[in-house]
Amino acid sequence: MKEIIDQISARLREQNILVPDEEIEVRLKKLIDDFRVPEGEARRSVLNYFQKEHGIMPQARASSEKVKLSEIKESGRWVDLEVKVLDLWEPATDAISQTGLVGDGSGAMKFVKWKKSELPDLVLGQSYSLKKVITDEFQGRFSIKLNRTSQIEPLENEVEARSVSRAAQEMKVIEICEPGLWVDLKVKVAQLWEPNSDSISQSGLIGDETGSIKFVKWAKADLANLEEGKSYLLRNLVTDEFQGRFSVKLNRTSQIEPLDVDIEIGSQAAEFSGALVDVQKGSGLIKRCPVCKRSLAKGVCTEHGKVDGTYDLRIKAVLDDGRRVQDVLINRETTERLVGLTLDEARMMAMEALDHEVVRSLIESKLVGRYFAIAGPRVDRYLLVETINELMPVTESSVDELMSRVEAI
Repeated sequence: MKEIIDQISARLREQNILVPDEEIEVRLKKLIDDFRVPEGEARRSVLNYFQKEHGIMPQARASSEKVKLSEIKESGRWVDLEVKVLDLWEPATDAISQTGLVGDGSGAMKFVKWKKSELPDLVLGQSYSLKKVITDEFQGRFSIKLNRTSQIEPLENEVEARSVSRAAQEMKVIEICEPGLWVDLKVKVAQLWEPNSDSISQSGLIGDETGSIKFVKWAKADLANLEEGKSYLLRNLVTDEFQGRFSVKLNRTSQIEPLDVDIEIGSQAAEFSGALVDVQKGSGLIKRCPVCKRSLAKGVCTEHGKVDGTYDLRIKAVLDDGRRVQDVLINRETTERLVGLTLDEARMMAMEALDHEVVRSLIESKLVGRYFAIAGPRVDRYLLVETINELMPVTESSVDELMSRVEAI
């Protein structure tokens, strides 16, 4: 948050506008925390607000500056680039016409070209001048987006770009720790899920002795189907990441080889017991992107743009055992069982109240203060709840009884 505030303040000072950081922070927090606006869009909105307040019209989108990829350090910046197309990937949604990797002498960066931009396709290995593209950021990684205002001009001279290695390395599931890697995995198919998009032919859970990971096989990959319970050598997969949870994607370059051995899937389960002390924002009735399952902010996915979201129920809670706290994520099925409320009932509640927050309030009233023992895999700071059992609360009389036993020893 402080970095964004400093960026806004610096941009305002360039226009002789002095605004206290506290005022910038108030507006920024309201957009990001209360209205769930993506950070890049919130930054632009706050900057535009204070410019208008001081009688200065926001800079037109036509104003952009030529930069190198390594100079992109903030989102919401309009830039011109000279780059070479290093890689093209399968678009994850119909809203995207092209996505992949571009590079120059300073580095490489992901690009997304929206379908509504109606821009010509980029060709793998070709060099281009890209004008009026907008920078974006997600979890510390920058990308560029091409929209209706952007321009694409082929270059006669090839741009010298750093080569990007696509040599896949054989890994264990537990060793996957960053996105954008090309890997080979020997795994067993643990679960197959119902695809929620025509662009996906299969998705589910695969694993080896070190743990499990989500996979997605794109329909355009034209690969054979995986079978639940079977083991495979999967070559040339691309790793991806969302909110600390990694996944792998199978595309046209991937290969599937059945194995005669039965690979055992290991577990990375953790346990925690304590009082549920908080039901956080983002709990209750939410909408998710039908492609990547990210939660939406005002109908917008940070990766796939404006989409028709699908409803889901979840709980983001905090447990406290008196010594430390643990953030937990509880899925729809467990949420329905704990609260006694189905997804359809939650939707009806929200419709009648014209407010999704009524569902979170109900969950809060039913769960806060109760004691639970939970178990499941740990991902980043979260424990993903697979089993949850209620415990008897600690009462004053039980504490007195315990103290009496200790004194008698």
